[in-house]
Parts: sequence; structure tokens; C-alpha cells
Amino acid sequence: MRYVSTRGDAPILDFGDVLLEGLASDGGLYVPDGLPTISPSDLADFAGLEYHEVATRVLAPFVAPSLSPDELALMAQDAYSTFTHTDVVPVSGLDAGEHLVELFWGPTLSFKDVALQLLGRLFEHELARRGSFMTVVGATSGDTGSAAIEACRDRAGIELVMLHPAGRVTEIQRRQMTTVDSSNIHNVAIDGTFDDCQDLVKALFADRPFRERMRLGAVNSINWARVAAQTVYYVTTAVRLGAPEWAVSFCVPTGNFGNVLAGNVARRMGVPIDRLVVATNHNDILTRTHRSGEMSISEVRPSTSPAMDIQVSSNFERLLFELGGRHGAALAADMAQFRAENSLILAPDVQAGLRADFDAGAVSEPEVAATIAAVNESDDRLIDPHTAVALTVARRDAPTGGWSTPMAVMSTAHPAKFGDAVLEATGRQPELPPALAALADREEHLTALPNDLATLRDFVTARCTR
Repeated sequence: MRYVSTRGDAPILDFGDVLLEGLASDGGLYVPDGLPTISPSDLADFAGLEYHEVATRVLAPFVAPSLSPDELALMAQDAYSTFTHTDVVPVSGLDAGEHLVELFWGPTLSFKDVALQLLGRLFEHELARRGSFMTVVGATSGDTGSAAIEACRDRAGIELVMLHPAGRVTEIQRRQMTTVDSSNIHNVAIDGTFDDCQDLVKALFADRPFRERMRLGAVNSINWARVAAQTVYYVTTAVRLGAPEWAVSFCVPTGNFGNVLAGNVARRMGVPIDRLVVATNHNDILTRTHRSGEMSISEVRPSTSPAMDIQVSSNFERLLFELGGRHGAALAADMAQFRAENSLILAPDVQAGLRADFDAGAVSEPEVAATIAAVNESDDRLIDPHTAVALTVARRDAPTGGWSTPMAVMSTAHPAKFGDAVLEATGRQPELPPALAALADREEHLTALPNDLATLRDFVTARCTR
């Protein structure tokens, strides 16, 4: 399989190069030049397999010829052995009829673990094969950081610099990152928003001499390997809920559009997915774009679901590339206009495709709290605010008569990671799993930096030069 840039002016690469490259040299995002097919007979076969076996079958075409199926199988088995639930991604039912896809059984109790536990092993394997090293630079709105750190800590050939917006992640999220005492992990608190952090990362990648000298690599979902790995749980969930005999719908809490994009990739591969519902909090650029056809940036406002406090959804570019007929030069011009003017009106055919393939809804903070309280009352279980965003949209925006297919709601984080919000909504404090309870007694390691590219560049050079 070969990979092309969404902006049409970067070299065509194979998987190994794309894995280490991250962002394309023209500023675009890499996507495969075609997708493999998942047939109904494949789906029937998957019903009898363990999660790591399905992952190997689904991902093998994406990684060939850089990895053999046997090499991938070993890495997948090792990655998913770190999860504490035997199903890796179990599915449970709610009294009201929805299904929760529990994506939080990994080492850092977030859906990001599902992709990143595999990604860390892929990095290490490819670097060892080449006798090389890389400097991974990432930005996090909360959960990506800790999952990336856990995946890359102490791995040969990797230095990792993780940026988070100072004061805009929960204490537990911060401590999951900053209490890791590994020489190859470097935490940075940026005086700004997540979008500022993401822009700094992209600016480092855009500095070609610096990028080549430091061998920068990406762990955010701008890295295609992350999106590919996330397609697997759409496959396993669809099978559990009736595929291939009938279709399933998904409601996905999202800010950067990576999770729901993976669902769309799975659908394009042949998984019978009916509706993909984009659920946002009050930072609602995706919902506004879906409704108006205009993609426009507004101020990022803090919320109880901080992983979604985003106004520039990087992975949306991959969808625009597909909906626009894969015209890289035209998309490059559109993205340049968007960043220059903070606004872009989508072409009519792109708007039509977006509405045909997706639904979207935004949720207020009172609605999030009300849904957390309602699930506690009806099901005697606690959900985190991100899950509540999606469940609110799935319930509030269902068509008359309800969804025509089973509705699977992505539950993306353990409620204990957002204990204050859950306590305020329900009066119940989520019990801290042992991994989180131990964080309070550990020393933190982080550096506070201004929102300044030159300062960050100097920091990365000083800490990561080999």
C-alpha cells in the first residue's frame, strides 16, 4: 500500500516512511491510495477471534510490505495484553437501549491507549530495523499525552516531547503525564490552548531543516497509523452488535475528528455502519460546519470534557480530501485560506457529502451533567463527561421513532479521570483505580514554556539532540 498527502505536493511513501514521517512535507496529512475490503465472510470469521487477531487481519494490508503479518501479530498481541479486560474493547448495554463501547481498559484508562499501545511498538520496530532514532513531538488536550507517554516510555530510539495547555487539563490527566520518570519523556506546559499547542507542533514540522535534523515524528492522530488502529474497534463492535447481518450506528464524542474518521474508514472498507454521529461540546466547530457549511474558528472555551476543547480539527482535512474528490492542490488552497481568514465555506458538493455521511450535534455543560446524573439514576453506573456528550446527542437528536439500527456510543474515558465533574453531577465520587490512586504521591516532571516557537525549538534541541 502507498500513501499520498491530502495537499498533493509531498512524496508518495510506504507505511514505514509514513509511520515515521507523521505530517507530510507539504503540510498535509497522509492517507492510503486505496482501502482494503472487509467482506461479510471476513466479519463472520472475526466473531470467533480475539481482539489482537482481528487487529492483525484488519491492519495487515495497511502495513505491508513494511511489516509481515507475523511481525504485526506479535506486536498486536503484546500491545493488547496490557489491557485489563479480556475483550480489550467490551460492549455493554444501557437500560434505554443504547450500547456503550468501553474504550478505557488500557494502561491510562482512555481510548487513546487502543491505538497508541500499538503505535509505540511500531515505532520501536521500524527504528530498530533502520538503525535510527526519532524525536516524537505531540500536543494533547488531555488523554493523548498520557497514552503516548505510556506507549513510548523507555523505548529504544525514541525521545518524546509532549505539549499540554497549562491549566486546561484535569489534575489526574496532568499527573498521568508528569509523574512518569523516564529519561526519554519530556513534558511541556504551554501558556495557551490546545490549538496553540497543536499549532506549535505543526510549525516545528514545517521547519524542514529542524525537522530533518531532529528526525521529528508524530504521535497525534495526524499520524495515519493511529487512525488505522482505531478502525479495529469499529469492526469488533459491529460484529458484536449483529454485523454482517445488519448495520450498526455510532455516536462519537470528538474534537480532532480522528476517532469518528476511523469509523468512516471502517465503513468505506465494508463494515455495515449506518449513521456516524459527530458529538461535540460547546466548542462546536464540527457541528457548526455540518449545519452551515462554513468552517469558522471561534474562541476555545474550557469544559468538563477537555479532550474536546478544540477549534481546529486536524483530521477533518482527511475527510475534506475524500469528499472533494482527492484534489490535493485545491484542498491546499482551501486550507491556506482557512488559516489566513479563520473561515472557509465548503463547496456545495462537499457540504452535501458531509450531511449524507454524518449527523452532528453539540451539547451544553448543563446537558452533560444531566446525562451523567440520568445514567447514574437509571443504570447505577458512572460515565465520564466525554461519554455523556455523545450519549446526550444520541438520545436528544434521534430521529422520530428512534435510530433504525443499534446505536453504539463511544465511551472514551474512565469516569475516575474526571472525578470532580462526575461528583458534581451525581454526588458520587468515582473510585480511583490503583493506577490513578498512586499518582498523588509521585513527583511531577514538567517544564513551563510560553506560546513561542523559538523557545520550544530551543527546548527540543537541548533535550533531544543525539
